[in-house]
Amino acid sequence: MAEMQVDLVSVDRRVWSGEATMVIARTTEGEIGILPGHTPILGVLVDGSTVEIRQTGGEPLMVAIDGGFLSVDEGGVRILAERAILGSEVDVASARADLDANRGADTSEQGDTESAVLARRAEARLRAAGQSA
Repeated sequence: MAEMQVDLVSVDRRVWSGEATMVIARTTEGEIGILPGHTPILGVLVDGSTVEIRQTGGEPLMVAIDGGFLSVDEGGVRILAERAILGSEVDVASARADLDANRGADTSEQGDTESAVLARRAEARLRAAGQSA
């Protein structure tokens, strides 16, 4: 099975690094699936989205992303996020409270109010944790 190196870092820490068979992310141009040998690209990640990393020999990782970039080259995939939280690290109660506090905001990508951004981020954390929003 073909593999690629994936490095996921946020502003304050290295979140995850390892071998993966696929990465799925939402960019401003649309959702993208990346397999080993993918054409080099640079994409802007949607704030309040998730990235799925199908790691080699393990369970898929779901990660909540608060904006950033995705870069693919012959060396693999680099995800540079403003903030990234592994699904296993999500405080579900806190995410639900954030979503409830900002419910009713326009959570589409065009919704740019502070409440909309906070609601999108809370929804992404819940999705990463395997919870419904």
